[in-house]
Amino acid sequence: MIEIERKFLVNSLDFIEQSYKFNKITQGYLNSHPERTVRIRLKDELAFITIKGKSNGAGTSRLEWEKPIDFNEASQLINLCEDYVISKTRYLIKYGIHTFEVDVFHGDNDGLILAEIELSAENEAYDKPNWLGKEVTGDLKYYNSYIANNPFKNW
Repeated sequence: MIEIERKFLVNSLDFIEQSYKFNKITQGYLNSHPERTVRIRLKDELAFITIKGKSNGAGTSRLEWEKPIDFNEASQLINLCEDYVISKTRYLIKYGIHTFEVDVFHGDNDGLILAEIELSAENEAYDKPNWLGKEVTGDLKYYNSYIANNPFKNW
């Protein structure tokens, strides 16, 4: 499946009152090679393994494969992950016909807040909420796989 998304910095906490759901997420990378990443994610009581390919030149789309896995097995696999495991709270905000996912990072990434929107086409129009900041789509520094090896506190 091809994932098409845009990524943004967030300039205020107004999204929290607009959210209809949030999840606690822990994720680590078994492989964070630029050509492909293999991620283990614990999301509340669910777990997933995800493989993502290299992004296109604009950074808006890439191949993504994700499958649910046993939570206890995923919890063990987290221990095999690379240097740093990410902890974040993800808020879901319906805005227009789209849903924004806003990640508030914790631990060594405190202070970093990123919003993503998944689209069905790279040029699809979408409404922009007032809390949406600078677009960082395609900036490798804001990929979770980069953050996992280079925590925000070190920027």
